[in-house]
Amino acid sequence: MTAEETLPFADWLRLREPADAAARAEDLLDAVRALPTGNAPTVIHDLGSGTGSMGRWLAARLPGPQHWVLHDRDADLLARAAEGMTGVRAADGAPVTVRTSCGDLTRLTAADLAEASLVTASALLDMLTADDVERVVAACVGRPALFAISVTGRVRLSPTDPLDEEVEAAFNDHQRRTVDGRRLLGPDAAAATVAAFARHGVDVRERPSPWRLGPEQADLAAEWLRGWLGAACEQRPDLAGPAQAYARRRLADAAAGRLTVVVDHTDLLAGG
Repeated sequence: MTAEETLPFADWLRLREPADAAARAEDLLDAVRALPTGNAPTVIHDLGSGTGSMGRWLAARLPGPQHWVLHDRDADLLARAAEGMTGVRAADGAPVTVRTSCGDLTRLTAADLAEASLVTASALLDMLTADDVERVVAACVGRPALFAISVTGRVRLSPTDPLDEEVEAAFNDHQRRTVDGRRLLGPDAAAATVAAFARHGVDVRERPSPWRLGPEQADLAAEWLRGWLGAACEQRPDLAGPAQAYARRRLADAAAGRLTVVVDHTDLLAGG
């Protein structure tokens, strides 16, 4: 079970988009919908846009004209995101415009986000370091920020298997690994973000946003399982032997519609 066996990243983002959309905590949007913008469009900066799933989901839930600025370090993903938002309209049919910004989003400053009515991100925080979070939070202070689908490290599979907890622990350690001298926060990222906003005197509302994958999401459950198990084995090579049989059992369960998976996430709304 290796990373090479998983989908290319853009295909993975496309596969997971419906599960992300179903999981996001819509009750946090009440405060966002009430943002005062006057006659000007709502300007939304989306950090780590990927293929644009947050924009496609949120733009259609907010009223009035909107201008989205999509940030990512991958120019190909940004091109896909901009194309994917073509034709997207606001909840009341108002126009939605888009521009892209390619670069390191962890180096954005408050000046870069000065025009923003709202900052958003989805499935981003766990890939950041503690220093990254401090910089991103400092840049966001002064406007609402919605961070969705941050992993918590908790996974529940049914039927259960004796290896579940060991794989979960190894995966979470992998999420906290050091890459090129950067220690990632992984499942600790949401709590670190709440604490960073608190140091700036900004309150944060938190809501659960779990993936709930059943027989109708068998393809996503199987792909998630490959990535989850592959990362665990990368962290703990001694798991490679037991993981082969485990993968066969789990993938057979998914193919037969017997596997259900709950992957816990959390959504944060700061300053709304």
